[in-house]
Amino acid sequence: MKKERLPFYGGQALIEGVLMRGSKAVAAAMRKPDGSISVHVEELTGIYQSRIKNIPFLRGLVLLWDSLGLGTRFLTISANLQTGDDEKMEGPAVYLTLGVAFIIAIGIFVLLPSAFGQWVEQAFKLNFWAANLIEAVLRLVLAIGYIWAIGRMADIQRVFQYHGAEHKTINAYEAGAELTPDNVAQFSLEHPRCGTGFLLTVLIFTIILFTPLRVLPILARLPLQVLFIPVIACLAYEYMRWTANHLDSKFVRYLITPNLALQKLTTRVPTREMLEVAIASFNAMLSFETSLTTLPAPIQTSQNVNSLIASESSPISGSITKGV
Repeated sequence: MKKERLPFYGGQALIEGVLMRGSKAVAAAMRKPDGSISVHVEELTGIYQSRIKNIPFLRGLVLLWDSLGLGTRFLTISANLQTGDDEKMEGPAVYLTLGVAFIIAIGIFVLLPSAFGQWVEQAFKLNFWAANLIEAVLRLVLAIGYIWAIGRMADIQRVFQYHGAEHKTINAYEAGAELTPDNVAQFSLEHPRCGTGFLLTVLIFTIILFTPLRVLPILARLPLQVLFIPVIACLAYEYMRWTANHLDSKFVRYLITPNLALQKLTTRVPTREMLEVAIASFNAMLSFETSLTTLPAPIQTSQNVNSLIASESSPISGSITKGV
């Protein structure tokens, strides 16, 4: 009998919270300073329900960019919840922030290793392959070193704990377990569809596709490398989808071993309270998504949030919004 394929659910760690996303809805549960849990649920519309999401390669670029915007907006919401600020980051502000971050990332992880490799090649009279190897190693060291360094910060360690809670919750659901803190705590911190694995996949494809470009002069090579980044992101996205669809294969499980190993840097064992937040977020997303399928119109009142989420110990407040 063919095994039923579950929908792909994903998430993201927030500041004292967890974002969970399905195909039709997104939910964020956040621990408030008073100990209660605040939940925000939205219907996913626009690009998430368009035909673009079914077009190979193009869907990767568009959905990844929009997902970054969605994640950034909810990070702002979660940060404001801790400080009491009411600042909103939407529309142009989100994409301006992402654009600046993207430019910095390109400079550090793409252009810097290329320039350094070129300098080493000329200074030490290295051959093509030796210089390319140095450039590739530097790119990996910079990326992994950055993740390791920020993981030493106390605040980021808590974010990584919530990242672990997100993974454990999705792993528990996909295994068919009841979503209680005790059950969820038993599941793995790693997940094959994690964004950390996507970053490593991007790095590997970057090394492969940038290698032929080394025959070009540095001033011609650098602009081409920047132009190749969207192509690499699309390839990495499709690769991640393919591996997620073929996890029953021993070969695929072998391929994703490095991705799972790198997640040890970006996840930490969560506390029971963090698991409660992740479970609340997932249940809110799943229940609201189900309501969109079974009801003629989505629930619109915040008083219904408590009926969507089962929590053993923490008071819950929240809101539901149609559209994103």
